[in-house]
Amino acid sequence: MSDLAERVETWMVGQMPIIQMHGGTSVVREADPEEGVVVVELGGTCSGCGISDITAQNIKRDLIMDFDEVEEVHVKVPDTGEMGSSTVEGGRGGDLQYGEESSGHF
Repeated sequence: MSDLAERVETWMVGQMPIIQMHGGTSVVREADPEEGVVVVELGGTCSGCGISDITAQNIKRDLIMDFDEVEEVHVKVPDTGEMGSSTVEGGRGGDLQYGEESSGHF
């Protein structure tokens, strides 16, 4: 694993803990500092989650902002492919709960 991939993995754990807290997973599939390209794959409960596109957008935007050598980020989510753009604001992912029994959530 490259130094950039290790740093992005560490960043993901620190910046996106909600992914793991909600049963999701993330892995850095590619991190090429010379090309400036990072590919992150989300899995677990991220697959099919209604706000996984927002999570993907935040990851793209934040990685580009936080890592000088990163110019392009691709976030893959199973069943949906690549999601979003790098400029949209939003939530930090996870599984939204609806219904009366979870009225205290969010």
